[in-house]
Amino acid sequence: MRHRVVTAFAMLAVAGGVSACGSQGNSLATASDPTIAKGAKLFVERCSGCHTMDVVGAEGGAVSINGRERVDGPNFNVRKEDVETVLYAIRNGGFSGAIMPENLVTGEDAQAVAEFLAKYAGNEK
Repeated sequence: MRHRVVTAFAMLAVAGGVSACGSQGNSLATASDPTIAKGAKLFVERCSGCHTMDVVGAEGGAVSINGRERVDGPNFNVRKEDVETVLYAIRNGGFSGAIMPENLVTGEDAQAVAEFLAKYAGNEK
């Protein structure tokens, strides 16, 4: 019985650690601009697995060249974007078309992500 209890606690600890991986918290989820809040939330849900952006706690891409993997997307802490470029990348699967799926978000959702990135990407130099 004791072994089962210890095993259960160990599994819960691992699950808690895994669920927290790559997420420092989305400080913009309640932004006063509803489009920015929506874009930040969608970015965390759909993009944070491959892209890094501290303002929403996304740690999807490598922060050093030694830790880089093929699927790592641009680090938006340092890469500035504009709405049209983001919309192009969303529609076309990035710029190489090799890794990022096309149309991860569409319509108003794509517009919200693009506006969010245009406003907050590249703010850390």
